Amino acid sequence: MKIIIIPVGFIGANCYIVYDEETKEALVIDPGEEGEKICTEIQKKDLQVKYIVNTHGHGDHIGANGYVKEVTGAVLAIHREDAPMLTDAAKNMSLYMPVRTNGPAADLLLKDGDTLEVGKMIFTVLHTPGHSRGGICLVSGKACFSGDTLFQYSIGRTDLPGGSYPELISSITDKLLALDENTTVFPGHGGKTTIGAEKSGNPFLN
Repeated sequence: MKIIIIPVGFIGANCYIVYDEETKEALVIDPGEEGEKICTEIQKKDLQVKYIVNTHGHGDHIGANGYVKEVTGAVLAIHREDAPMLTDAAKNMSLYMPVRTNGPAADLLLKDGDTLEVGKMIFTVLHTPGHSRGGICLVSGKACFSGDTLFQYSIGRTDLPGGSYPELISSITDKLLALDENTTVFPGHGGKTTIGAEKSGNPFLN
C-alpha cells in the first residue's frame, strides 16, 4: 500500500490517494477541492482510479468529486445516509463556504461491513456516525482512514446537522479503539496518529 497525502482547500482537508504499487489500481479518499492537483498526482504515477470514496458529505471533503470522477471515470461511493449531501449545497454546508458544491450523485451507496477491493488491497467500511449521520472510516491492514471521526488527540465536531456527541464517542470506542493499537490513523485534517496513541492520550476518550 502506497499513500499520497494532499491537503486541499481553504480548510486544508486531507485527500488521500491510496494505491497498489504492483497493479497501479487506486482509491481516492475525500477529494475536497483542487481537482487538478489531485489528478496531476494520479497521472504522475500512472494510476487507474477504481473508486472515489467520501468519508462523509461535508463540502470540504467532496468539492472535487465531479472533476476527479470526470478525469478518472471512477465509481463515486459514500454511505447511504450522507448521499443526499453530495448534490445539495445547503445539506453539505458548502452554501456557507467560499466555493459551493453541487456535485454528482453517488454511484455506490455504502453500508457498515462493505468491502472495496483495489488491486491487492481490501478496504472495510466502518459506519461511524456522530460527525454526520453517514460518516465512515475505511480500514485496510493496519491503516485506518478516519475522515472527521477521529483526529490526532481530538475528535470530529458534533454541532452540525446530523451530528451527535454520544454517537461519535460510541463509534470511536466501539469500532476504532477495537482496532490493533499499531494501526495508523489517517484523519480528514491534520497529522496522522495511531490507535494506541489515541487510546492513551486523547483527552476526549479518557
